[in-house]
This record gives sequence, C-alpha cells and structure tokens, in this order.
Amino acid sequence: MANERLRSAMLSNGVTVEAMAEHVGVDPKTVERWITQGRAPYRKHRLTISAHLREDEAYLWPDGLPDGQRKDAADAEVLKVYPHRCYVPADLWLQLFGRAEREIGILVHAGVFLAENPRWTQLLRLKAASGVRARILLGDPQSPEIQRRGEEEEIGEGVAYKVREVMKLYRPLYSVPGIEFRLHRSTLHNSLYRSDDEWLINTQVYGVSAPMAPVLHLRKVTGAELVSTYQQSFEKVWSEAVSIEGQA
Repeated sequence: MANERLRSAMLSNGVTVEAMAEHVGVDPKTVERWITQGRAPYRKHRLTISAHLREDEAYLWPDGLPDGQRKDAADAEVLKVYPHRCYVPADLWLQLFGRAEREIGILVHAGVFLAENPRWTQLLRLKAASGVRARILLGDPQSPEIQRRGEEEEIGEGVAYKVREVMKLYRPLYSVPGIEFRLHRSTLHNSLYRSDDEWLINTQVYGVSAPMAPVLHLRKVTGAELVSTYQQSFEKVWSEAVSIEGQA
C-alpha cells in the first residue's frame, strides 16, 4: 500500500524524490519504494525525514513506533510541570515567545496577564515584523461558554468583562500585518500558549481560576504525539473562530 501521507508531505514542501534521497543519503529508488510500496525506512531515516518535512513520525508512519517507544517519546516532551500558573517564572513567558521563529499561537478566554504587559505587545510587533505568524484566540464575550465560565468561577459577568478589556488593549494591533485575532465559542479545556514547537499548557479545572491551575511546559519531540494533540486542538478552534474585526 502506498504511503500517501509521505507523498503529500513531500509535495507540500516541494521536496522531490531525488532531493529527499540526497538529504537522507539513500538511493532515489529506495525513496520511491517508501512512497509507492509503503515500505518503512529505518528509524534513523524516519527521524531525518520527519524533521526535514516538519511532520510527526507517527503521522507519516502510524505503525512505525511500538507502544513503549511512543510512551518514552511522550515523556520526553514534558519539560516541567508547575502546580499553579502563578508559579511559572514571570520572565519565562516573554522568553518563550522571544524564541519564536515561525509561529506564535494563543488560545485563551482573556489572558489578561499577557495583554496588560506592554513588553508583550511590543514583542508581538517585533516578531510579526520579522515574519513570525501570530494568531490569538479570545473567547467571545457574548457566548454562553464565557457566561458559564463566569458562573463556574463565581464572578458572574467578570470573565466577559475581562475579555472586553483585553480586546481594547489589543486594538492597536488589529491592523498589524502578521498578527491575527479571532473570537471563539469553544468550551475551553486548556489555555494554550505556543512558540514554534514549545508550548505552555494552562490546564482548566472546574471552579478554579486559571492562575491557580497547573501548567505543563512542553517541547515537541519527533515521533511523540503529546504536543501534536494540543496543536490539533488549537487548529480546530482556529478554523471555527471568527475574525475580531468590527467586533471590538
């Protein structure tokens, strides 16, 4: 059976069979067999190909990793666990986004602690100017999901109020090329903060405000699926969200 995922990934990245063969150090006919006959390369070659195509090894070869190896890879993605968001070093947030070279992604209800920091908005401008794509998802203050969150935290309209204030703080950035804002109506299970392949995951706990909930510091490892799970979640919310333009 042909490996259509590998074929598609190579086409999307403009990588020919000959170029891949040269990059991996094998004969072009070997690469052809990987594609047309679905043969699995050696692990070292799979890792080289995955990194070159910026795809998960598990995506390109779903049966390529035994369960034990998948678990080890997932464990390797966890850099640190903080029992509460307020325990995350204050400088880590800006250091994380300062390392971004391709992508910054934020999925929150409001994320007041970031929006109120003038260094954060300045960093967004600098990163966008350097070609980094920044995507920020805020909760729709008129949505039932935001209303429900306010009830869960026993602050009524407090969450909606926070979102509206954050929308005002971000208003000077709405017209900046490379920075995109959307409003979502998803049930937020986790707040996500992405800088390329490095993530901070602020878990959501019923009845507990975000600063008091745990945070996972993750970095993607080739062949692992933990970070990929959160990335898929972000992309799904983004695809269903609406532009913030004209609503702020």
